[in-house]
Amino acid sequence: MSGFDGNRVYSVTVNDAPMPLGIEQPAEAERLLFEFMMQYRVGGEFIYRDKLRANVLLKQFYLEVDLQHIGLFNEELAHTIQDQPGEIMPLFEAAATRAARNILFPLVKGGQEGSDAATAAVPNLQITIRTGMNMLQFRDLKADTLNKLVRVPGIVISTSVLSSRATKLHLQCRACRATKIIFPSGGLGGVGGGGDRGLPRVCDAPEPEGQKKDCPMDPYLIIHSKSTFADHQTLKLQEAPDMVPVGELPKHMLLSADRHLTGRVVPGSRVVATGIYSTFESAKNRTTSGATALRNPYLRVIHLEMSSPSTSGSGGSNPFGVQFTPEEEEEFGEMARSEGFYERFAKSVAPSIYGSLDIKKAIACLLFGGSKKILPDGMRLRGDINVLLLGDPGTAKSQLLKFVEKAAPIAVYTSGKGSSAAGLTASVQRDAVSREFYLEGGAMVLADTGVVCIDEFDKMRDEDRVAIHEAMEQQTISIAKAGITTVLNSRTSVLAAANPVWGRYDEGRSPGENIDFQTTILSRFDMIFIVKDEHNEQRDRTIAKHVMNIHMNRTNENNDENGEAVGEIDIDKMKRYIAYCKSKCAPRLSAEAQEMLSSHFVGLRKQVQEVERDNDERSSIPITVRQLEALVRISESLAKMTLSPTVQLHHVEESIRLFKYSTMDAVSAGSVEGLSRGELNDEMTRIEKELRRRLPVGWSTSYQSLVREFVTQQGYSSHALERTLFVLEKREVVRFSGQKKVVHRCGV
Repeated sequence: MSGFDGNRVYSVTVNDAPMPLGIEQPAEAERLLFEFMMQYRVGGEFIYRDKLRANVLLKQFYLEVDLQHIGLFNEELAHTIQDQPGEIMPLFEAAATRAARNILFPLVKGGQEGSDAATAAVPNLQITIRTGMNMLQFRDLKADTLNKLVRVPGIVISTSVLSSRATKLHLQCRACRATKIIFPSGGLGGVGGGGDRGLPRVCDAPEPEGQKKDCPMDPYLIIHSKSTFADHQTLKLQEAPDMVPVGELPKHMLLSADRHLTGRVVPGSRVVATGIYSTFESAKNRTTSGATALRNPYLRVIHLEMSSPSTSGSGGSNPFGVQFTPEEEEEFGEMARSEGFYERFAKSVAPSIYGSLDIKKAIACLLFGGSKKILPDGMRLRGDINVLLLGDPGTAKSQLLKFVEKAAPIAVYTSGKGSSAAGLTASVQRDAVSREFYLEGGAMVLADTGVVCIDEFDKMRDEDRVAIHEAMEQQTISIAKAGITTVLNSRTSVLAAANPVWGRYDEGRSPGENIDFQTTILSRFDMIFIVKDEHNEQRDRTIAKHVMNIHMNRTNENNDENGEAVGEIDIDKMKRYIAYCKSKCAPRLSAEAQEMLSSHFVGLRKQVQEVERDNDERSSIPITVRQLEALVRISESLAKMTLSPTVQLHHVEESIRLFKYSTMDAVSAGSVEGLSRGELNDEMTRIEKELRRRLPVGWSTSYQSLVREFVTQQGYSSHALERTLFVLEKREVVRFSGQKKVVHRCGV
């Protein structure tokens, strides 16, 4: 070390008692930090010296330091950094700059400013400090954390344009031409706030001999060409939706990032920001409010950790920023290998809701998602699964959505009437200070790589529903408004719940009449479930008993439909398991699975064609190539659920069964008792003709005699007769009396 540190004055403390390392001895603190950088080593490697040298040679004038290492080197130093970061950081940067000059120019006297070459080659460095401190939520940032080092997680909702903040100002008096150099303080307020605030009011140059100096007030002009500036950017951080207590708005916070920390993040990325919690006086407060010392808090960023997938689309090794311990990984492996895990997982989805196992299986698939593929020509195929639940009121659709919001690692819950197109995609806002436009991401952007649950999907306005077309298939949101044209990522799964047009599902009408959505949006859903509230005494009893058990807190008697007890997976473990599978596993199709899927798809198309021919109308639920991709995705997610790297035949069979149960069921809905809908309609028109002939206006007859005549004698199906009478009653052609025993013909 002697060669490096020659010609240096060392000071030795005389007292034995160690002085508390305070800011009283800034020189001592700087010396310690300098030593830390030059001497700290892990094993035989001087990590910071080497890192510093590599960075400076690459012309990257910053250094990332781990607070843990400082703690190991000198514990008090680490405490001081946490308690007084505002005072220590400039010393740290000075020490780092000195160390860098020492390393690159060892022969210059002690690395002091003796050489212009050293100063020119190594400008002031920036230190970023990485800590493993506990994270504080926005609501825990109180007055006692002011000016301390804090670590806050959140979602970046908007980033400002890079601006330049002055670090050194070269001033000249406009009257006597005297120059002066000042170093404005950083921060959000201060000179950075714009205007001429903070410049000296009077010229303090000495008077020239023989003439009176006569400089006006505010004489100084800034000479920009000789001043130095640093990049500066303000970010707006919002707390993650899952941290917000019910009934409160999410809190926002301004972050001020400078130099190398600027331009790191885009709106929608989840970050953990480490910084100094400080305050600034906003321009608004100065002018309007009478309170003198009212100040707004903000965070001076010292380090940014990204916890979301990298924007390059590589996805990183771990999309959710969750670390798994080896024990956990082992446990997850055992879970995946255990017998009947898929069934068990499906039953653990919303365990308080009875039955509808197939829907729960579909939701389990949605939570895991398939594999995202990027083709050689840059085209992306989405891996996320979208599910639509369409059904009668009271079938626990919203409960399922609420459960998914809790179980998915990232989720946003919105409701149809309460969300606009801009709220779902992105809105363009105007910055109050700089008057420029910036983007604020909406629900689909915030839930990137997660799930968006949209309730009351049918109550949305059509133009708002169109906004999510692109997000569902292309997984991007393109914006062109107010001079901003951009594309945002929204790699989300959509789980939507809707009611049919008439509130309840009307059996007599085709699915197309019941589902009032456009074909364009229906084809983007991988699975469409029609949930009917069927009357079945046995099932109603079981459900009633189940509901009463829940209300009496007897949930441990969870039995499935066969009366077997169900093993539960609790919701936190579920969350972590899903995150683990998503980060570790991306299954591919095996050759047999591929063959089976393609041949099956052709069969499906044929089936739809037959249904269309029978009913003499185009099916409102299309079966397109998208549905083939849907089958592939469902198979992949089933494989991912058990951490299997390839998709086997049984996965494909299950995915085909789920698809048949959901979408194909919806396509052929409305055909009853072996009759297709077309034949049923023919029968109904014939019966109606007969009825009108047989019952003149004002006459009446008993229901039984009609059944005898039409069903037993003429061979019509009883279902067709019931439907016809139902429709005629709706049109007020007939009315019933005496508990539907007598039929009166009342109108034309």
